[in-house]
Amino acid sequence: MSKNMSKGKYILTELIHHIPFSIFGVMMALLMMGVLSFIVEIADAGHSMSFASEDLYHVFHPAHILLSAVTIAAMVSKHDGNMVKAVGLGFLGSLTLCSLSDVFFPFVGGMALGAEMEFHLDILDEPGIILPFAIVGTIAGLAAPRSFEKATEYSHSMHVFVSSVASILYLIAFGLEHWIHALGGVFLVTIFAVMLPCCLSDIVLPLTCSHAHCRHGNIMDEEHHH
Repeated sequence: MSKNMSKGKYILTELIHHIPFSIFGVMMALLMMGVLSFIVEIADAGHSMSFASEDLYHVFHPAHILLSAVTIAAMVSKHDGNMVKAVGLGFLGSLTLCSLSDVFFPFVGGMALGAEMEFHLDILDEPGIILPFAIVGTIAGLAAPRSFEKATEYSHSMHVFVSSVASILYLIAFGLEHWIHALGGVFLVTIFAVMLPCCLSDIVLPLTCSHAHCRHGNIMDEEHHH
């Protein structure tokens, strides 16, 4: 029981620690998308913002899957050491949770904001684009903790930023073109779309699935890094 409590306490500590990372990532994504919208409007190159956003979404969504796979595989590898488990969770977890973050939550959030959203799920529509990123990310995650210190913390920060951009791009590309006029709602939708799946992906899933002998209590006593 004490080991389970220790693991639960460690997961809660990690979640609280990452709240500022998540909010900062969302704000940076909103600022970047605001600048991009301004550039597209000024350039007026014959393409709408939704057209440009759809192209960019098909770059950021696969990048999000790669970073998610890296982080899940790295966390499981570090805290459990089971390579089969790390590969399975990294591959399947990244595909599932990134779809929640980049597709399902923005789709529902866009409808809640009054937009007529189009549903688009890349893993079904374009698996040839998505699967290589999940595979390479999982492989990279196995080596990440051994390659550089604080690997999972850096990947989580980048993961949150890329996830935020992908979620906003989905909103714009598939229904909410005039998103700046609903900026407050977009901010809340993106926070929800990013924090829940990303924290599940980077923290809850890999640590919950780690074996009972992982020394979470000792890790918390060390200088915080993961």
